[in-house]
Amino acid sequence: MRKLMGLWVLFIYGFASKCVDGFEYLNLTELPFESFPGVSAVSAYNPVIVGLTLIQGAASKGAVCLDGTSPGYHLDHGYGSGAHSWLIQLEGGGWCDSVQSCVYRKTTRHGSSTYMEKQIPFTGILSNKAKENPDFFNWNRVKLRYCDGASFAGDGEDKAAELEFRGQRIWSAAMEDLMSKGMNNANQALLSGCSAGGLASILHCDEFRDLFPRSTKVKCLSDAGLFLDAADVSGGHTLRTFFGGVVSLQGVQKNLPSTCTNHLDPTSVQSSLAPTSADPSGYWHDCRLNHEHCSEAQILFLQVFRNHMLTAIKGFSMANQNGLFINSCFAHCQTERQHTWFADDSPLIGNKGIALSVGDWYFDREGVKAIDCPYPCDKTCHHLVFK
Repeated sequence: MRKLMGLWVLFIYGFASKCVDGFEYLNLTELPFESFPGVSAVSAYNPVIVGLTLIQGAASKGAVCLDGTSPGYHLDHGYGSGAHSWLIQLEGGGWCDSVQSCVYRKTTRHGSSTYMEKQIPFTGILSNKAKENPDFFNWNRVKLRYCDGASFAGDGEDKAAELEFRGQRIWSAAMEDLMSKGMNNANQALLSGCSAGGLASILHCDEFRDLFPRSTKVKCLSDAGLFLDAADVSGGHTLRTFFGGVVSLQGVQKNLPSTCTNHLDPTSVQSSLAPTSADPSGYWHDCRLNHEHCSEAQILFLQVFRNHMLTAIKGFSMANQNGLFINSCFAHCQTERQHTWFADDSPLIGNKGIALSVGDWYFDREGVKAIDCPYPCDKTCHHLVFK
């Protein structure tokens, strides 16, 4: 994990969000709201629906999705006191580390704008309602779609397989386009993202800061984007090979921050604890799907990971400008979902939820270094449960 010099960074993290699966295979950012207890449907919140904008001229700059189609984003314009404030949310959705997996990805919305939804609901940190998103509801809010498979960081191609690895160019083209649409006049800006998008918000934080004059307030938020290189359930580091494939296949290394690569191997960025490749017997299968099916020994293993994570972020947490909200929930992408972001029964640490914690940190109302007690003490969690 690099040190972001002079920048303001906040991590939102459910301690189990990376514990129980390899997220290259499962995209939790796409789960329907029905997957969560107490939430019947997206329509329960009556969210604003925002159309897809394809980035004009992006293809001429080589900024294209895996299949060569144009990238895109969804923009809901700000108003009033938020007219000159911008929030950029980077979409997540796993990674692809091989020609085969990237070719498959071309047939999905994470590899081609052809398959992207033409309209999506804006909920959670993207909501346009003060009662659902008290600090950012009237900002210019953008969701940048993810169609490269390397956290907006690759730059290469495989002509034989007709694959374009152009995540870095997509990032640059999107920022240029948004700057031309008013973001250049921003007096406040927040770069956010979840999962693979949360990693991207870390990787691009310096670049985002450099887009604006020093007078502009700029911070970066990573939701479930910190992936630790921890030993997995087999005792090895199975996913090092996977992420090594992402870096080498997509030409990521040259776009990684030098403050990382000067003292870290570029493939040692992230890992997960129980990918299927490390669990051939299926011992962790039920635990992956439902935390209530985890044995006492499995919970103990996860608690060891929690301690490892808290040790890893100790230096980061000591910087006054940085923030933390780490709850002991089996959860993922908590800023994007209304019921976890800001609702009557949202997760709390010390009687404060995620949305207000993010607002306190961003607007310097108070420092935020919230770390939950160990699982299963927190009764406010919205745990992910799969069928």
